[in-house]
Amino acid sequence: MDKKVRGRFAPSPTGEMHLGNAWTALLAWLQVRSVGGTMVLRVEDLDPDRSRPEYTAALIEDLKWLGLNWDEGPDVGGPYKPYCQDERRSLYTQALDKLTALGYIYPCYCTKAELAASAPHVGDNAHIYPGTCRSGAAKDCRNRRPSLRLKVPSGKLIFKDGVFGFIEQDVLASTGDFVLRRSDGVHAYQLAVVVDDAAMEITHVLRGDDLLDSTPRQILLYHLLGLTPPNFAHVPLLYGNDGHRLSKRQRALSIAAIRRSGVTADSVIGYLAWKAGLIDEYMPTTAASVVGCFDLKKLTVGRIVAEEDFFTKV
Repeated sequence: MDKKVRGRFAPSPTGEMHLGNAWTALLAWLQVRSVGGTMVLRVEDLDPDRSRPEYTAALIEDLKWLGLNWDEGPDVGGPYKPYCQDERRSLYTQALDKLTALGYIYPCYCTKAELAASAPHVGDNAHIYPGTCRSGAAKDCRNRRPSLRLKVPSGKLIFKDGVFGFIEQDVLASTGDFVLRRSDGVHAYQLAVVVDDAAMEITHVLRGDDLLDSTPRQILLYHLLGLTPPNFAHVPLLYGNDGHRLSKRQRALSIAAIRRSGVTADSVIGYLAWKAGLIDEYMPTTAASVVGCFDLKKLTVGRIVAEEDFFTKV
């Protein structure tokens, strides 16, 4: 490769790291290590209401226990510090200023309740913004702090995903103008992740396929800001026996709980590598030992069930 691969794992410290987080972290780590690249740990602690420093400390401990190391991060530093988003807010403001100067930003005074009542529904808790404040006419009759939205240009956006192949989306038709800064001043994930990945020169992003639908919005921001998007690969998520994807609410499958039960890190890595199709049968192993087995083509596109009682049987 002409350019050295730089990948990242970017968890949110809003709860205990669970088996599904470890799954994505392992695959992202293997993708980078399999080509001798640089691994970055970035903490996405944008949400002041849910992020906790104790969760940051715990996820660092969990990752180290699993044998997933990094070359740059909040605990070791690096040339692109700081590695916590809460300390990078000035960069997001600069990006907003640039987009504003280009004519792509406008204030929106609509509340969530108003949008829920009037905007077309497109998915779980999601609505297509109808463009109420796009013309600027509403600002004279609103006594509210506005959010800032991106004036999305029309047209289809196409990119190639490392797992799903070519993806096509008309962002304006799919989501409408989306928020880049909330009314309380907190910058949106869509903006922060683009600014940070570009600033840290991330070349490869491997993450869960729950974020696949938001990727066209991020690529659009890359283009508008004059930045080069990384290569994306969206891997299938782990689901529980109940058919729901693993989440931080399932504390029995948190890495801390699994570790407390006496399960070894090698058992967890071996299980995840087996589920990913990187090894033919389950066996305890280290992350380093399966680096040479990494291949995105081995992954199944679809739900992968993690047996919640598996570690009690081995």
